[in-house]
Amino acid sequence: MEFAFDATFFAFVGLVLFLALIVYLKVPGMMAKSLDDRADHIRNELAEAKRLREEAQHLLAEYQRKRKEAEAEAAHIVAAAEREAEMLTEEARKKTEEFVANRTAISEQKIKQAEADAMKAVRSAAVDLGIAAAESVLAKKADNGVQSKLFETAVGEVKNRLN
Repeated sequence: MEFAFDATFFAFVGLVLFLALIVYLKVPGMMAKSLDDRADHIRNELAEAKRLREEAQHLLAEYQRKRKEAEAEAAHIVAAAEREAEMLTEEARKKTEEFVANRTAISEQKIKQAEADAMKAVRSAAVDLGIAAAESVLAKKADNGVQSKLFETAVGEVKNRLN
């Protein structure tokens, strides 16, 4: 077998020299370092993502707690408003009842006063009617002498009462 320097040999020598140069220039170490750096970078990104996720969960829990507190406070405010509305309604009902009772009492008092005034008017009218009837009867039955005697007696009684 004869050894010839053909293209395959030169390609093989070029490949060996290339590999030797790569090893001499420490390319595999640089590649390993680059891959390690890349792995560290990915690991840091994963740790940061995990930290951010935990922080987000913490914030979510805090906002849920605040929401529950706000809902409880809102329920408390609504309950207080309902109690206040009930108290105002009860107070308004009592004041209305008092107003109606006062108006009723005033109306009853006015009715009693009107009844008393009507009774006085009826009595006065009855007295006037009685006097007129008595005058009419006396005028028909009594003569001039009796009338003058009654007049003098009445005038005398008036003088006695005035003194």
